Amino acid sequence: KDFYCGRHSRVRHYEAELRSCRAAVASVDFGDYHPLKPITVLDSRSRRGGRKGSTSSSSSSSSSVAPDPLSSLLEGTDPLSLFAAAAEAAELGRRRREREEEVGLDFEPWAAKRGEILARFTTTEKLSINLFMGSDKSKASSPSSAVSEKVRTRLEELDDLEEGSQREMMNLSQQDYVNRIEDLNQSLKEAWSSDQKVKALKIVIQCSKLLSDTSVIQFYPSKFVLITDILDTFGQLVYDRIWSMCSDPHSLPDTFSAEDVNDTAKETCLNWFFKIASIRELIPRLYVEAAILKCNRFLNNSGIQETVPRLTAMVRGIGDPLVAVYARAYLCRVGMEVTPHLKDSLNKNFFDLLASFRQIHGDAVQNQLVLQRVEVPVYLTLYSPAIHWILQCVAYRASDVLLTEMMERCKKLGNNALLLNSVMWAFRAEFVAARATDFISMIKDCDETGFPKHLLFGSLGRSLACADPPESERLPILNEAWKVITKVRNAQDYITCAEIWVEFTCRHFTKREVNTVLADIIKHMTPDRAFEDAYTELHSVMMKILTYFHNFSVLFSMEKFLPFLDMFQKDSVRVEVCKSIMEVFIKHQQESTRDPVILNALLHVCKTMHDSVNALTVEDEKRSVSLLINGFIRMVSFGRDFEQQLSFCVEARATFCNLEPVIIQLIHTVNQLAIETRRVMGGSHSRKTAAFVRACAAYCFITIPSISNIFSRLHLYLLSGKVALANQCLSQADAFMKAAVSVLPEVPRTIVVEGKQRSSESFLLEFISSFLSTLLVVPDHPEQGVLYLVRGLLNMVQDYTWEDSSDAKVRVYISALPLLAAMSQESYLYTILNVDSNETLYGGDPKFVAEISRLCETLIGQVLDHLKTLGREEVMHRQGSLAFSLFSCLLAHADLRNNKLNQLAVNLWNLSHKNGQCDTRISVRTLEHIKSQAQHSELSHLSDMLLRLSLQSRA
Repeated sequence: KDFYCGRHSRVRHYEAELRSCRAAVASVDFGDYHPLKPITVLDSRSRRGGRKGSTSSSSSSSSSVAPDPLSSLLEGTDPLSLFAAAAEAAELGRRRREREEEVGLDFEPWAAKRGEILARFTTTEKLSINLFMGSDKSKASSPSSAVSEKVRTRLEELDDLEEGSQREMMNLSQQDYVNRIEDLNQSLKEAWSSDQKVKALKIVIQCSKLLSDTSVIQFYPSKFVLITDILDTFGQLVYDRIWSMCSDPHSLPDTFSAEDVNDTAKETCLNWFFKIASIRELIPRLYVEAAILKCNRFLNNSGIQETVPRLTAMVRGIGDPLVAVYARAYLCRVGMEVTPHLKDSLNKNFFDLLASFRQIHGDAVQNQLVLQRVEVPVYLTLYSPAIHWILQCVAYRASDVLLTEMMERCKKLGNNALLLNSVMWAFRAEFVAARATDFISMIKDCDETGFPKHLLFGSLGRSLACADPPESERLPILNEAWKVITKVRNAQDYITCAEIWVEFTCRHFTKREVNTVLADIIKHMTPDRAFEDAYTELHSVMMKILTYFHNFSVLFSMEKFLPFLDMFQKDSVRVEVCKSIMEVFIKHQQESTRDPVILNALLHVCKTMHDSVNALTVEDEKRSVSLLINGFIRMVSFGRDFEQQLSFCVEARATFCNLEPVIIQLIHTVNQLAIETRRVMGGSHSRKTAAFVRACAAYCFITIPSISNIFSRLHLYLLSGKVALANQCLSQADAFMKAAVSVLPEVPRTIVVEGKQRSSESFLLEFISSFLSTLLVVPDHPEQGVLYLVRGLLNMVQDYTWEDSSDAKVRVYISALPLLAAMSQESYLYTILNVDSNETLYGGDPKFVAEISRLCETLIGQVLDHLKTLGREEVMHRQGSLAFSLFSCLLAHADLRNNKLNQLAVNLWNLSHKNGQCDTRISVRTLEHIKSQAQHSELSHLSDMLLRLSLQSRA
């Protein structure tokens, strides 16, 4: 240890060192090279017929090759090219037409509606299933049977289907009914897989018959969904069966024609159609044939086009209008899957529906409703899924001319509300918006019996939310709609419709009209606390307002906006709404604000979010709320009114005291405020400014102890100390530094990081390293001893309870050596404007330098003592790493002209390479660096040391 001799650290000339480290500028002769100049490509090819004796086998050409005179003469205009181009254009046109006819992703499939129908149309009444499954006796046949025998057998089988034994299941609940239908679907698949095709057909026919039963009429739409699932399964099974018969020896292409189908497959397909044609009852015959409609492709290229109109006409034979409308819906569904381009058949289905719609008011239907005690409005809703689907098929990629025709036909029917509603749902929003005034006129003429007008206005409003009507019609449209909406007495019906029209109002009008709408909503939803059952709709209203109003000065100046917000009295809902407001504010507020209206309103909103946090709140929720509040705090600025800004931070600290991330943000904001004050004042402090900066420091000093995360506290103490130092508040800076040192012993050995326990050692070393770099510019307190902060820090490190197998303490000692070396320089590497560091206070006093040297000696001695304890084989890698770290430190900062220091460095090098513990690549680079440094005259002594440093292998 006895290596002290005068000054330990070498004298540094920082500016000269910086200049020597800069890259030298070398001149480069580019010649003809330029990055934008075209590149010449050498094209090397063997020459046929080259001159004998020629040694050249390549030719060079530029990238712009001369065109071939033969190809340039025609340029693709020869007859064959023209013919091929025409054929290709025709094929592209055909494919384009096919794509246009196909159903695209913009068409909502039936599967998307299925679940909604099952959930909406339910019943508590008992249901029954009547199945006439026939006998299961087998009919033997010989291979030599005549054709007439086969036909007779087929007819007998079909007679057996309809005249067999009856199996009736009574008093089924809705769930039991669903389970039984699903069992039948499974039975169908099992019968088919076991080659019992007749049994499978029996199941399908008998299930289809159930669609003629309307005894529990409220459940009929759901029954339709369940039964058609079975029909779909059957249709796919038959199609796959015939397809497989065509796959020998090669599979059919997707675009096959009837000529590609073999005779066996055609005969089988025809057999299925004959069986179905023999079904006596209309409804099962219609449904089952529709289920295998796609199979017509195997028989005739135009079979589907001929069959669909016939099936459409067959539906006219169904007497019950509800049963008929769902039969048409199924036919349209199958038609859209198979032949979506047959628009005439789709339109015919709808027009036939219009013609038969008067049956609803007939005696048969009315008597049935009386018998089942079903009101007309409820009965009409049963038609909605079917009519919506039919109109969706009809309106898909249709022109607005068809909409005009539909409207005219609806007028002839006396503007039936149910049909008019479906028309507005089905056609494109642009078409409906362009005729909004006409629709309003038709709605006025509708009979409200069974279908209230506010529902029609709701459907119209959905279209107007997606497309704009003519500008001159917008205000009259809003007035007409709101006249109807505001008269709705049922609160739930009212808010359902009002929520739709809020978007139209926000989209096209000013805060005045929106404020009027909000006032009307408050008026309707406040009595009897009706708002408690409409939080979903009210939240939607809020989101639509926030979508169109991003100017929060305008938003909060609406008289009814905050009263509307007050209706959200359920805590969870209120917090979600407040989050929505803050998310929009943070996303769209471009500039900082000091508007008192905005600040007061958003403080109220943020306080609502803050107050929702309690001990049971999960961390993700706390983080989410904190991010939103911090986003608001960052957007608040009072310009040069720094005192007002500080007052806001004081108020915010009291308001958001339960959220630590918000408190941390406030401390950062106040520190930034102090820095901004210094920048604005140009570094010169008046008495008032100095008092303000001290107030900022006091705010931070008082607030930091409330932070529970110890490393957050440490970093905030250090940051605040730096800010105070930059503002020449030396006593405040000193207090922050001492507070940081006093907190260090409280650092636990493990901390939780992202939900996992981790050692705190690496975080502590990182902080101490940052702290040491700051201490270079912190002047000693006149009433304290020399380097009292450095000594205090090192004493804490000495007393801290480190892990038993840790080298952290000596690594801190090694980290402190560069600081002490920098402090011994006559001119420091960096300083703070208008702050006298120790270089000025001590002026290079020999006693000060000697004190630094003694402290360095003590630290190096501590490191060497620790290295001796690491002599065991199992910890030699730690010894080598520490020895090399200390060597590197001495190489960079020590005066190695001192023989004892020089010898110590060589010993450390040898120790670090003992038993091959050091990375050879790092060692080689270090030796190269020493050799480079030795070129400088003031470091020439490194040449002698270099001769004594050797590399050892890992052998």
